[in-house]
Amino acid sequence: MSNKKVVKGGNIPTSHLPFSPGIISGGHLFVSGQASVDDKGAIVTDTFEGECRRSFENLKRIAEAAGATLDDAVQVRNYVGKQEYLAEFNAIYKAYFNEPYPARTTLIGCLGDLLKFEVDAVFFIDK
Repeated sequence: MSNKKVVKGGNIPTSHLPFSPGIISGGHLFVSGQASVDDKGAIVTDTFEGECRRSFENLKRIAEAAGATLDDAVQVRNYVGKQEYLAEFNAIYKAYFNEPYPARTTLIGCLGDLLKFEVDAVFFIDK
């Protein structure tokens, strides 16, 4: 018997790619990379702010489907398309995450031309 459960719900984004949006295992929720996509997984091209906020909203929806909130995040990994977006990213990040902030990694310039932002996270949900 597997000790992992796939997060499912009516309002979380789906994808045709081979990954689960989120996995619950060992008292934690592991959320796959979330980008600026619609409910069917189609990429929504936008400004950096639009893509960043849509990505965080997708992350939030998956967390909520698992019974968590963004305040339960213990680690967040961020993938920022260009150095010039970093100040804007930090301002948007503070609108979604509160002190004490989760542990965080931010990688810059690793997304190619398709996306401006992507995020994945780990949440503690064993309450």
